[in-house]
Amino acid sequence: MSAAAPLRPGVTAPRVLSARQARLLERSIIGLCLVALALIFQPFSLTLFGVGAGLVIVGGLAFNLMPVCRPGVPVRSLVRVGLVVLGLLVVLAGLAIASAYLYAVYVRPH
Repeated sequence: MSAAAPLRPGVTAPRVLSARQARLLERSIIGLCLVALALIFQPFSLTLFGVGAGLVIVGGLAFNLMPVCRPGVPVRSLVRVGLVVLGLLVVLAGLAIASAYLYAVYVRPH
C-alpha cells in the first residue's frame, strides 16, 4: 500500500499478482503450448493428435494473457482479459458453425 493513496476505512486493497504468481502463470501458458505441440507431432495416436489440436487452440488463446502476466497487475484485469478472449472464442466458433451450416444448405440439391 502506498502512502500517496491511502484507502478509506473498510475498503480493501485490490489483489494483485506477485512476481512468483506472474512467473508461474507465464510458464504454465508456455508449458501448455509446448505440450500441445508435442501431442500434435507425436506419431503414435490419433486421439492424442486430436487432444493436441484442441490444446493448440486453447494455448493460442491463453497466450493473449502474456502481456497481462506482470507483477503488480490486478487479478481483476487478468480475469477481464481472459473473459474477453473466451468471448471471442465463442463468437468465432459460432460464426464458423453457422457458415458451415449455410454452406451445407447452399450445396444441397434443390
